[in-house]
Amino acid sequence: MSDLIESMDDTELAAYLAAEAGKILLEVRASGEFEGKALGKAGDETANRYLVDALRKYRPDDGLLSEESKDTKDRLSKSRVWIVDPVDGTREYGEGRGDWAVHVGLAIDGTATKGAVALPGLDGGIVLRTDSPASGIKYAATPRLVVSRTRPAKEAVKVAKQIGGELVPMGSAGAKAMAVVRGEAEIYLHSGGQYEWDSCAPVAVALANGLHCSRIDGSPLLYNQHDVYLPDLLICVPEMADEVLERVRALAAES
Repeated sequence: MSDLIESMDDTELAAYLAAEAGKILLEVRASGEFEGKALGKAGDETANRYLVDALRKYRPDDGLLSEESKDTKDRLSKSRVWIVDPVDGTREYGEGRGDWAVHVGLAIDGTATKGAVALPGLDGGIVLRTDSPASGIKYAATPRLVVSRTRPAKEAVKVAKQIGGELVPMGSAGAKAMAVVRGEAEIYLHSGGQYEWDSCAPVAVALANGLHCSRIDGSPLLYNQHDVYLPDLLICVPEMADEVLERVRALAAES
């Protein structure tokens, strides 16, 4: 198996590692040894150990940034940096829900370029990857906006009302982003706090699927920065991007 992994290209490796981490997380949850927050912590630690060890083994010359590992800043001198979130949606994972994800993304010169997002909690498990864009996706005429099920972004709530859209509450950032990729929503508008690991892999996959991805002021999403705080993003079907961005700007001007 090691020889097979050695021969994988970047996206193949990302997809393989995301899928394997997802299996590990399901095993930890099924063990019954942990519940609630303890389960989330155990899952984070176990999946992170697997992903970090594998990336250091198979891509030793690349930089690495993980939510669950101390950031040493060595990555700042690297052109290629793997950005991972072992469990995106720790709360949902710990509660036994399905709307959580595993992110394995690769930023090249600051751009989310390759990667995979695993959705292990869905029936059968799904891995979406940058080298296999979806086909035949049909989007609804009435826009659906995926929002946090606990803290929906105020901009998303207001924009939805203005454009006659429907709010769809959902768990993790990766699950919401992949809902747009999969045609289950048209817009993911978020503000209020995220970090690079929350969006790198989802943005890479969304871009590979021809979707619009940016900050909510329209500026590009940049990765492998000194400050990894990346608090907002817009992922949506391209034909809706200009209107959404304009409405967000108008809301900002009013406040």
